[in-house]
Amino acid sequence: MRKKLGKEYAFLLDELIGEELRVQISSGRGLTGLEGRIIDESRNSFLLATSSGRKRIPKASCTFRFPRWGRAVDGGLLVGRPEDRTKRLAKELKL
Repeated sequence: MRKKLGKEYAFLLDELIGEELRVQISSGRGLTGLEGRIIDESRNSFLLATSSGRKRIPKASCTFRFPRWGRAVDGGLLVGRPEDRTKRLAKELKL
């Protein structure tokens, strides 16, 4: 059962492209600690512009930290097309 989200996660309803992102925990090799700016988002992954080039990061197997918002988010919560994610999370946040 997933933990209930509070209103402090309302930033997830906005466009995430352009946001800074840090991979806090990952099951993938070499992804933990990776930082960059989101330049594209698909159903299952983010494309990050990092200091070492572009990297595609799977959403489901990671926990992400958004430094601007000071929040960590389970990537499983972000899986799905961006337009569907906003609808689903709006219901969970009761907005």
